[in-house]
Amino acid sequence: MSSPALAALPSDWKTSTLLGRAWLPGRPAGPTPITVRPDGAVIDLGAIAPTASAWLERDNLAAAMRATAGPSLGSIDDILANSRADFDADAPRLLAPCDLQAIKAAGVTFVASTLERVIEEQARGDARRAEAIRARLQDILGDDLASVRPGSDEAARIKQILVEQGAWSQYLEVGIGPDAEIFTKTQPMAAVGHGALIGVHPKSTWNNPEPEIVLAVDSRGRIRGATLGNDVNLRDFEGRSALLLGKAKDNNASCAIGPMIRIFDDGFALDDVRGTDITLDVHGPDGFHLRGASSMTKISRDPEDLVAQAIGANHQYPDGFMLFLGTMFAPVEDRGAPGMGFTHKPGDRVVIAAARLGALENEVTTSDRAPPWTFGVGELMRNLSARGLLRAG
Repeated sequence: MSSPALAALPSDWKTSTLLGRAWLPGRPAGPTPITVRPDGAVIDLGAIAPTASAWLERDNLAAAMRATAGPSLGSIDDILANSRADFDADAPRLLAPCDLQAIKAAGVTFVASTLERVIEEQARGDARRAEAIRARLQDILGDDLASVRPGSDEAARIKQILVEQGAWSQYLEVGIGPDAEIFTKTQPMAAVGHGALIGVHPKSTWNNPEPEIVLAVDSRGRIRGATLGNDVNLRDFEGRSALLLGKAKDNNASCAIGPMIRIFDDGFALDDVRGTDITLDVHGPDGFHLRGASSMTKISRDPEDLVAQAIGANHQYPDGFMLFLGTMFAPVEDRGAPGMGFTHKPGDRVVIAAARLGALENEVTTSDRAPPWTFGVGELMRNLSARGLLRAG
């Protein structure tokens, strides 16, 4: 089986353990957790446990998913082909692979993105000032930050130098200081999936995609798998004030996750995530093409450290959480006037890919034009009850 739609799956998908969610048409219609068999059949897991969150709590997860004999929903090829903005409402389509989990994100975890956050802050959201500030910071910092372990004595020494030169920033504090930035990206059930429209605020004039790996973590802090995400960011809003982070990050359709969570098993583990390379392609309706890459080998905080800073004695997540790990990619290539850098335009097609996680593809619109978010946790509970599924799991 080979088709353009299947390019969204891991290169070794036939031997992968994949957990996703699909919207099923019917009376009533509703979401269900799914997995994919080696022959391409999509299996409905909802009768055993009706949410992705509940599945991720199970011990021996990969074996349990492989042993479940649920009904087939058709081929993954057909479901992927219908996972688009103009989907056929009478056929299944993919959703974001998470549901009840909190959706968290780690910020400034790569040196390159750390510097870009400092630039945004000092530019006060004005893209025209960014290049001059970038050059000044590089003169001061050089490559010093690349080898600095956050929270180390060396980090403290660099902080003192930067304070003395008037170049210290709150972003450097979380970039190389002892405490990671962990923030709420959006609400449970609000993420969009593969093929859906993603939204940027209509008042934003400087924004970009943020290609990232997203970990699926259960209520006990166990990392159960990984997927891809787009932490859509408004550089102008956050640059004006870090207190606008919520408005810069959490708008309608501003969080995309998918296509599916690759569950850790004998063939794929956290060390594979640590070595993953991620690519980003933005194809504009005007013929513009932006290509970038991000390597997890350059992350400044280990994924396990970020998870440990998110959950523990001081913070619990009874339904688990999804954790964006951050990105080193902050596009600076001019798209329009010289010195204005990159920003999205409606109709941009964004593809975030990693060989063993697949490809997450979405089209850009504004948050007020994307389909409004109406299916929250309360609606999920009513829906599962109407379908006789609340007794399961």
